[in-house]
Amino acid sequence: MDTERATQFRREVCTFVQDMVSALGLDLEAETRDHPDGLCVELNGDETEVLLRRKGEGLDALQQVVNSAYRRDLEEGHRIVVDACGFRQGKDNELRQMARFLMERAKTTGGPQEIGPLNSYSRRTVHLEVANDPDLSSESQGDGAAKRVIIALRRRQVSGE
Repeated sequence: MDTERATQFRREVCTFVQDMVSALGLDLEAETRDHPDGLCVELNGDETEVLLRRKGEGLDALQQVVNSAYRRDLEEGHRIVVDACGFRQGKDNELRQMARFLMERAKTTGGPQEIGPLNSYSRRTVHLEVANDPDLSSESQGDGAAKRVIIALRRRQVSGE
């Protein structure tokens, strides 16, 4: 995506999110920033707690709607992250820290380690963290909202030398 198109896309997404939260009756300000996954829309204001109740379910729902609306416009492997007052960023950091702990434990014990249940966004965060270590692999298991991530030592191919 060229720079002009990217700037236009950011404005369009920001306006869409701003209109969504306004339609919900929330007085919040939306702004965009770069994110490792693609684009982040940060919401700030006195009413963010409405989106953060019940472990951020409102924020998750808003992010799902935004990604559904713009799925075809996103580059392969990218997504739009919707955050409110740094809530998701803090949760992502906690999740990555937990993943690193379980990665170390998998190496130490040699046995698989399990984390979850996690939503699709959180599972992806764990998978990306595990992908940084060539000795480990990760796999989602389970159905629907009960999906978990299994972190295990990568099976080595034995060469026929």
